[in-house]
Amino acid sequence: MKMASTKRADLDIPELKREQLGVGTRGKYHKRFLQGSNVVVLQAEIQKAFPTSEAVNKALASMLAFAKETQGLTGRPRTTTRKRVAA
Repeated sequence: MKMASTKRADLDIPELKREQLGVGTRGKYHKRFLQGSNVVVLQAEIQKAFPTSEAVNKALASMLAFAKETQGLTGRPRTTTRKRVAA
């Protein structure tokens, strides 16, 4: 099946003047943005140590992996499923 061809006239979008757009509202979506965004502000000394988001993500990922790895060491003692042999 062939795609319908689009003519050049169909692609032209008329230019609008500023008066046609209406009055803008400052901060209209600010609350919604704060709820849905994941922006973190770092202290200056932390920002120097981790200059990019990739560096921050790597550091946090390694810290999370370390925490998961050591969680078993500090938790309750593991029980064995083997029976003890009488001596």
